[in-house]
Amino acid sequence: MNFSSKNRSVFISKAGSVEYDLLVIGGGITGCGIALDAALRGMKVLLVEKKDFASGTSSRSTKLIHGGLRYLKQLEFKLVHDVGTERAIVHKLARHVVIPEKMLLPIYEEGTLGTFTTSMALLVYDLLAGVKSGERRKMLNVSGTLKQEPLLQANKLLGGGLYFEYRTDDSRLVIELAKSAFAAGALLLNYAEVNGFILNQEGKVCGAKVIDHIGGAAFDVKAKVVVNASGPWVDILRKEDQSLQGKRLQLTKGVHIVFPFEKFPIQQAAYFDVGDGRMIFAIPRNGITYLGTTDTVYNEEIDHPTCNRADVEYLLKAANSVFTSLQLKESDIVSSWAGLRPLIQEDGKSPGELSRKDEIFISRSGLISIAGGKLTGYRLMSEKIVDLAEKKLNQKFSKCSTADHYLSGGEFHSENDFKSSCDYMLQLANGYVAKEIVEEWFYRYGKNTSVILKQLQAIKDKYQTIEQACLAAEVTYALEHEMIVTPADFFIRRTGKIFFNREQSLGQIPEANTLIADYLSQVNAQSKKQLTEVQQEYATAVSFR
Repeated sequence: MNFSSKNRSVFISKAGSVEYDLLVIGGGITGCGIALDAALRGMKVLLVEKKDFASGTSSRSTKLIHGGLRYLKQLEFKLVHDVGTERAIVHKLARHVVIPEKMLLPIYEEGTLGTFTTSMALLVYDLLAGVKSGERRKMLNVSGTLKQEPLLQANKLLGGGLYFEYRTDDSRLVIELAKSAFAAGALLLNYAEVNGFILNQEGKVCGAKVIDHIGGAAFDVKAKVVVNASGPWVDILRKEDQSLQGKRLQLTKGVHIVFPFEKFPIQQAAYFDVGDGRMIFAIPRNGITYLGTTDTVYNEEIDHPTCNRADVEYLLKAANSVFTSLQLKESDIVSSWAGLRPLIQEDGKSPGELSRKDEIFISRSGLISIAGGKLTGYRLMSEKIVDLAEKKLNQKFSKCSTADHYLSGGEFHSENDFKSSCDYMLQLANGYVAKEIVEEWFYRYGKNTSVILKQLQAIKDKYQTIEQACLAAEVTYALEHEMIVTPADFFIRRTGKIFFNREQSLGQIPEANTLIADYLSQVNAQSKKQLTEVQQEYATAVSFR
């Protein structure tokens, strides 16, 4: 059975009729990672997410699987080692969405780091993270730095350091995890919200009450172990569990703004010091350049964080201080996104100083909650939680195997296999699809691109243009294999088009909405509501208050 919302009634019937070893609440990177690990070990797993998969923090990051260079400043040596090691593993598991990216670190006279300290920091970083020889740091003089990125401000430039990070599409990584977990036997439901816990006679949590926001059904889930992996919402569920004591979350907001490449035409991704202790990324990608991130304490409503004018002014000032010739303005911005980091509260520390380490809380009811951590470290967090669940179940399961389990679409056994697979997709397109579109799909879906191309071959004669046929084939794949329900699912979390292909997506939204409504037999009122919601999301990305 496909991972499709068309099968939702079957999934919900199963969810309410089986006792699970593990119920996971939260469909972000951590929750989906836990579901995959547990399913591979042989556990019966159900995951529920109140919105769409990756709709929270896991689609609103800097979109890097990175080694946490800045955490050296906080002396978080183990964290740097762990995430540096993990990024190599995640690259191996999903080469199509985890791409090596050279990063330039310019050094200025009045910056936080000098030439020697930067060289030492990058050397320690390479050693801790186990960076392979071809990707180790290279120090540059002034002319070498400007050759690498001519748009940098030359005044007071001392040189630069060149090192590797790994660029990703965070929400794509989550959905590939979700699909892999489903293929391994887990059941995952988006738009299914927990609105209460079920306790046994001893006061121990043994399930949850769930509402399906698509069909409206309410059902109870029975589970031997319940894990709260809901990111910024962790403390809300801890409060529901009456276990919100001791350490709590401190949310901080991170904002990114997007420019057309012609407005911000850097030829090299950069990580630069802005003079207040923070570092900012500027990353070129597919015809745009995005800039971020901020790190400010956030105590407002958490369902819809947005980029405000203060965020924009901060990032523009930062960019214009280093890329002075550009003089970027608010009117140059074509999109933005804002996400919340669920950090652990530590008195007396600024947002930038709060630890990114994950922490696990176990309540008197037995509810396991996990908070903090980084996108890069999802697999290690998942392993710790599933190890803990196994102890609570007092049952022997298979060992953790996620370090060697290729994610959906990422079944490449070497770099040569990766390149030859891309060539195969181009041959499969047979010239009727532009090379750029095939490559875009390949870096989004990996080996699953062949499914879209075969679908396209079957339907292309039904459409007036190949562009319409391509959209239909891609939306159909997302409907049949990626559990989308709304156009926002497709344009924000499955493809990122609303951030990175704004002009193109505006014309495609109504057409995609019709395809989704027809496939899922949605009533007209529901279809109209979904169209309005995605158009509002589109507008919010450039509305700064």
